[in-house]
Order: sequence, then C-alpha cells, then structure tokens
Amino acid sequence: MKHLNQITVIGLGLLGASVALSVRRALGKVRVVGYSHRDSTRQKARQQGVADAVEDTLDAAVAQADLVILATPIRTFEGYFKEMAEHLKAGAIVTDVGSTKKAVHHWAARCLPKQVHFVGSHPIAGSEKQGLDYGRDDLLIGARCILTRTKTTCAAAFGTVQAFWAALGCSVETMTPAAHDRTLGMVSHLPHLTAASLVNANRLEDLYSAGKGFMDTSRVASGPANIWMDILLTNPQACVQGIDKLIAQLQRFRTAIEKGDEKQLEKLLNQARQKREQLIEYKLEKKELF
Repeated sequence: MKHLNQITVIGLGLLGASVALSVRRALGKVRVVGYSHRDSTRQKARQQGVADAVEDTLDAAVAQADLVILATPIRTFEGYFKEMAEHLKAGAIVTDVGSTKKAVHHWAARCLPKQVHFVGSHPIAGSEKQGLDYGRDDLLIGARCILTRTKTTCAAAFGTVQAFWAALGCSVETMTPAAHDRTLGMVSHLPHLTAASLVNANRLEDLYSAGKGFMDTSRVASGPANIWMDILLTNPQACVQGIDKLIAQLQRFRTAIEKGDEKQLEKLLNQARQKREQLIEYKLEKKELF
C-alpha cells in the first residue's frame, strides 16, 4: 500500500465516518479526504475532525485520490461512478462498502474508465444507528470484510484493497459478486425481512408485552428504511428465493402444529437447535463472538 497517499471517502454516515476515522488511526501517513452531498454533514465532519480535509465538491474530493471508497446508499453508486469518472486519475482504485455486489460491479464496469480499477468490498460492521455522530475508529476491528472480484478485476488493485481492509483490522475473505449476493441474501437480508415481518405481524399494544427474546429476535428491524430498501431492491432474486424458503419452513411448522404432530414438531425444533449450536461453535472457534 506504499502508493496510497490519499484515500477519499464519499458519504460520511456511520460507516463512512468510521472508515475515515479508522484510516486516520491505522494509516497515519495517508491523507484522508471526505465528501458528503449535504453541507450540514460536511460542516460537522470538519468540526469533528473526521478527515484531514472535507471537500465541497465531488471532483475536488476524488481528483488526487489513490483509493476512493463509496459509503453512500447503494442505488446512488451508479450516479457517483458516472460523476467521478472524468475526475479520477489513471490507476486510481474505487471500492465501496455496499451490502450487495452484482449490480455494483455491473455499474462500475459500465461507468468507470478502463484506467481506473474497481474492487467490491463489504465490511460487515455497523449498527442500527446511522449518521456521522456514531462513527468510531474501532468499528472495523475484528469485522469480516468480503471482497468481490470478477475475471477482469486487476490483481494488483485487488491486493491493495485486501491489504487496506486488513490494515484497518478486518478479517478479509473473497467471493464472486453472485456468491456474495446469494449468501448474504440468506444470512443478512432475509433476517431483516423476517424481523420486519415479525414486528408488523403484531399489534403495537401487544408488542408492549414483549420480553427480551422478542427484542433480540426483532433487533435488526430498527435498521434505517432507506438503506435497507436499496439492499433489497438490488438483490431481488436472492431475497425472493429466501422468502420462499422461509415460507416453506414455516409451512412445515404450521402443518405439524395443526395436526398435533409432536414427533415432527420435535424434529424441526431439534434440527434448528443443533444447527445453531454448530454455528455458535464455529463462530467461537473463529473468534467472531465476543
């Protein structure tokens, strides 16, 4: 990463601000430039010292960047790719922090010039909170970061991005864009849909009687609607398939309960319990549970 003199972060919400702060912590010699389309966010970022400089225009923010990180809602990426294309220097690398990847790779291939390299990134870190005020320089320490590449991805650029996230404290792994969207559709996007559906299935007055189990189960439903709408609409196939699989499992429970089939009900509950125990063992071994 010796050639990284300037890193530009576009979007200064929770994750963008945390990336900028993490770079300042871990890569002290690298100049960090921030940009937000909101003037109020830019002013606050300057006051809080999130970056070495916060530019008022996108072209000024990216002109000298060696690495550009998009940390805005996913469906804004295409527009940003188009807008920044003519201002990026040859050899610059563009990456992102988006939760879906097939659409992003497609937009990058179509909009970015050939002398600019795109590598997909998905650091799995965050919270239900959003906004600059919640940015932390330790948010990425210990987080998994999935990098996505295609047959045309520049190997050198991929290596730089891989080293970058590792330097911030992430555990890095690689997937294809399709594998990423399929997997995250089941283990991230479907849980959000399930939690939202669970909350919406209840009357508000009944929710007041909920205990800790319900609060744990429905936690991710507190995520910001605009962010999650972008995620769901840029990964429709995996989300629809996941919903169908969940409905099939619920139908199995419904049938067993309706028929009073204790044997089948016990089988389904034990299957889930044992699978989750295996998951916990794996996560403890990988030190991903604290």
